[in-house]
Amino acid sequence: MKTLRLKGQPNPKQQAFFLSTAPHTAYGGARGGGKSWAMRRKLVLLALRYPGLQELLLRRTLPELQENHVRPLMAELSGAVKYHQTQRCFLFPNGSRIKLGYCDQEKDVYQYQGQEYDVIGMEEATHFTESQMTFLTTCNRSVRTDFRTDFSPRMYYTCNPGGPGHEWVKRLFIDRRYRDGERPEDYAFIPARLTDNTVLMERDPAYLRTLQRLPEHLRRAYLDGDWDVLSGRYFPEFSRQRHVVEPFPLPTWWRRFRAMDWGYRDPCCVLWVAVSPEGQLVVYRELYVTETLSSQVARKVRELSLGEKIAYTVASPDAWQQRGLPGAEGDCIADVFARNGVPLLPADNRRVHGWQRLREALALQADGQPGLVIFPQCTELLRTLPLLTYDEHDHEDVSDGCEDHAPEALRYAVMSRHPKAVEPERKAPPAYDPFAPPRLQNEGFTSL
Repeated sequence: MKTLRLKGQPNPKQQAFFLSTAPHTAYGGARGGGKSWAMRRKLVLLALRYPGLQELLLRRTLPELQENHVRPLMAELSGAVKYHQTQRCFLFPNGSRIKLGYCDQEKDVYQYQGQEYDVIGMEEATHFTESQMTFLTTCNRSVRTDFRTDFSPRMYYTCNPGGPGHEWVKRLFIDRRYRDGERPEDYAFIPARLTDNTVLMERDPAYLRTLQRLPEHLRRAYLDGDWDVLSGRYFPEFSRQRHVVEPFPLPTWWRRFRAMDWGYRDPCCVLWVAVSPEGQLVVYRELYVTETLSSQVARKVRELSLGEKIAYTVASPDAWQQRGLPGAEGDCIADVFARNGVPLLPADNRRVHGWQRLREALALQADGQPGLVIFPQCTELLRTLPLLTYDEHDHEDVSDGCEDHAPEALRYAVMSRHPKAVEPERKAPPAYDPFAPPRLQNEGFTSL
């Protein structure tokens, strides 16, 4: 068998990536930082060092996997490491294995259920959703006892700003905001810039000029590795400073309505919206639940709306899908809501047109104010709206990989009929009539 000779010298940032033993290590930021090479080389070095190591290397789609990893690894390891094309894995003479996979659809991640990998590499991690990442962590385990004590299961990530996984990567590795069970010491981030990749800078100096010519938001993300600029790239109009307002008392005569995106396993989101006399939409309340029966959701909606006059409630069209036997009475979600005192109307579900209507509502109007504002207690809407990204096949639409349940409800809201609020006329006091007898008791007069 051919002796394996690995070519290439890591730059200081790549070397830091190689040396990291944290349970979760992310490497990246700007484009052109040599991330793919670093990920491949890291897994190969681990496979060579630890006999019998089980590794999984993932890209989101099969074409990306083939071009970025299968072909380069075959060229690099040819003759020294056996490649099984049907299993899509490299088998090392010492028993280590690198399996290559992809998760094009959200559900594809379940093909790894029950499998164990000592090391998992997620290449372009921001292309994966948080639920996919969370599921993969359950596969990152080892029951081996023959490794040296300095080894433990770990995950490696390479990433650029943007994509459906932007927020979870930014939360864990950039903002370092952790939830229960997540420990700060388990997460390491190694920033990479194009200028760190001296090989690319020497071979293709024009690439730097290409990134410098990009529009500002793309240049800041791809050249500078700015993780804030792409958070709201489908809706660059959205600004927390402009669109999030402190709660204020809503006049009772303002028109109010609700919009719902139904889901059981997926989240169900209900938004309450008021319309000002100027036509501004004020999203003042939300309900965001999962695995909750439609009857329970309806009763909660009615409870939260006590004392309010709600003009109508629009809901996603799937609320009218038959859930039981054909022709059976009352077996759709809309029927259940109606029986529980919340009648529904089908929402206008035109996606592209709806997103454009929402874009117009977010823009500044003639009075200098945005056409839509949101109360801060609508946390799920404020969390997910800035994360919407373009569909890579249709840039007029939102990507299917985004968590869009609350934004969908908002889209239904702006597509509904919501005329401006009109303050009811107040009856003017009667004019003074000098010939009318005085109302002594009411006017405070005394009798003569």
